[in-house]
Amino acid sequence: MAIKSTIFKAALQITDMDRHYYRDHQLTIARHPSENDERMMVRLLAFALHAGPALQLCRGISDEDEPDLWQKSLNGDIELWIDLGQPDEKRIRKACGRAAKVVIYTYQPRSADVWWKQQADRLKRFDKLEVRALDETGVAQLGRLAQRSMQLQCTIQDGHILMTNGVDSAEITPLTRQASGA
Repeated sequence: MAIKSTIFKAALQITDMDRHYYRDHQLTIARHPSENDERMMVRLLAFALHAGPALQLCRGISDEDEPDLWQKSLNGDIELWIDLGQPDEKRIRKACGRAAKVVIYTYQPRSADVWWKQQADRLKRFDKLEVRALDETGVAQLGRLAQRSMQLQCTIQDGHILMTNGVDSAEITPLTRQASGA
């Protein structure tokens, strides 16, 4: 019998001064059995950075045809495709062919640095692609915020992110490795 996903609930208050976006979101997150707390919290962070009424958490790990998050237009076109980790070039090409903008968040610095060195030249041809790297310390701090029921506040200002549960916090400033032309 297959192990089922673990369900997490998050009340996420977003104060994004960079985009002038101020909203509360009630999220249900299905954490795949192979996903750890850090990766799940990176998904939540990516949600906060791109939050909007149409942004959705997807099946990600459990479905090769879906990203970790996406935003679709009312007619079903994919406006934003967000993946985590170090996807292969074939997946990136597919995402760029289907979506208006693609964002990748790398969050394991050692393997992500190797991946980036191998892929950087090939990925420059994708003008819809943005690649951002998250630091190890910030991701570890995020992982410690994970609970089955979470009350989180996320403040974004000048590209710097502070996520807190009122007791503990995580601070991250993503490094943009490649900016999109879109």
